[in-house]
Amino acid sequence: MDSIGNKLKEVLSSVLPITILVFLLNFTVLPLEKTLLIRFLMGSVLIIIGLTIFLIGVDIGITPVGKLMGSTLARTNKLWLVIIGGFALGFIVSIAEPDLHILAGQVSLVTSGIISKFSIVVVVSIGIGLLLFTGFIRILYNISISIMLTVIYIFIFLLSLFVSPEYLAIAFDASGATTGALTVPFVLALGTGISALKKDSKDSEEDSFGLIGIISAGAIIGVLIMGAFRGIEEISGELGSKHSGASSLLLPFIREVGPVSRDILLALSPFLLIFISFQKISFHLDRKAFRGILKGLFYTFIGLVVFMVGVNAGFMEVGNLIGYRLSLFENKSVLLIFGFTLGFLTILAEPAVHVLTHQIEEVTSGHVKRKLVFLALSIGVGLAVALSLLRVLVPPIKLWHYLLPGYIIAILMAHFTPKLFVGIAFDSGGVASGPMTATFILAFAQGAAKAVEGANVLIDGFGIIAMVAFTPLIALQGLGLVYKLKLAKQKLQES
Repeated sequence: MDSIGNKLKEVLSSVLPITILVFLLNFTVLPLEKTLLIRFLMGSVLIIIGLTIFLIGVDIGITPVGKLMGSTLARTNKLWLVIIGGFALGFIVSIAEPDLHILAGQVSLVTSGIISKFSIVVVVSIGIGLLLFTGFIRILYNISISIMLTVIYIFIFLLSLFVSPEYLAIAFDASGATTGALTVPFVLALGTGISALKKDSKDSEEDSFGLIGIISAGAIIGVLIMGAFRGIEEISGELGSKHSGASSLLLPFIREVGPVSRDILLALSPFLLIFISFQKISFHLDRKAFRGILKGLFYTFIGLVVFMVGVNAGFMEVGNLIGYRLSLFENKSVLLIFGFTLGFLTILAEPAVHVLTHQIEEVTSGHVKRKLVFLALSIGVGLAVALSLLRVLVPPIKLWHYLLPGYIIAILMAHFTPKLFVGIAFDSGGVASGPMTATFILAFAQGAAKAVEGANVLIDGFGIIAMVAFTPLIALQGLGLVYKLKLAKQKLQES
């Protein structure tokens, strides 16, 4: 019961700020329709309940399976099994990621099916599978994470020369969306399971991070290769008006239950099959442990369904509407200020961020405090949203104007930042952009792009997830450099 109480308290402190922000906006400068506001409140309640159940499910279901699978693959001492197993696990967990399906569906909707949902999901999942086994090899053979990331991102920027701007925005958005509520805890646990078998405890601690950052690059590579094969072509995009039954309170939620339950069930089914297969072949857990993990997977399913219903029916429409109306204000700084505040607060509600920050504190034996990581992430994401909205307001500013110099700085910092913080930073970049970002913030940016004359919903409305995923790379590596300087000063004083 204490665990449930702690999880609920944690989630309440995370979700309430953004709920209060929307209510303050409603009672001051941007009144919303009563029905819409009540639905938003109902969505907030569902998000709180769903996120609490989900986090409990992750603790007792997803994380233990990931650790078991990681250690099982590493114990085989056969590189070909690690490669095949890594690719298969990466592909399956990515193709099951709800956030990826949300983004792919929005891309398909905005492009009128020219870029299909199926094609996005498949190419991203292939990219994730390829980079996951690459990350495994890095851990097993002690390859420097800074060197590996440098090579990967040089390849990415070379690829980007051969694709249209539309694919660039979608590719970097996909890297953030694919590392969501389901993928992050599983992949983190896989990395912990593999790195724990190394004899050097310091290497084990450092190598348990960085895997999320590596696999998120796989999503970028997958979409860019698809774009390169299609050639450089302009794709027009338009955001239609979405009406979910403005006069009804419950109908939008009822409509979401079936599709969301189906998607989450399909998402978790391959994971369940893999677990049962490993149980028969390798794990051989006793009945109590086996049932405990099944119970955790059931909680994960229920939690994700409740969470996603709350987000889709209660949050997304409000996000789109607020973005649209704020963009019509004569004083455009209102949009930027609200965007920063929104990014700052929304990161607190991301399920995967809670999983990551707990593991950071645990693996570093409390030396890196959760609150400090949250603060650095919140500031970074707040700036990301504000800069993305500036791109919407000033269409000549392109996504690559931010990402190219930004990633160059991030990669250079990786060669001077402590190895542990490099892994943490690139992992945080992936997990910062989860369900709340893929729905509320993306909808907010697209609503703004629809309202601004000269802005393109496809080019300017997308790319915000990419920015949210990018800024923590700078923020947390900066934190690592400060940490490094403090340690050096402490050693100097002691000597």
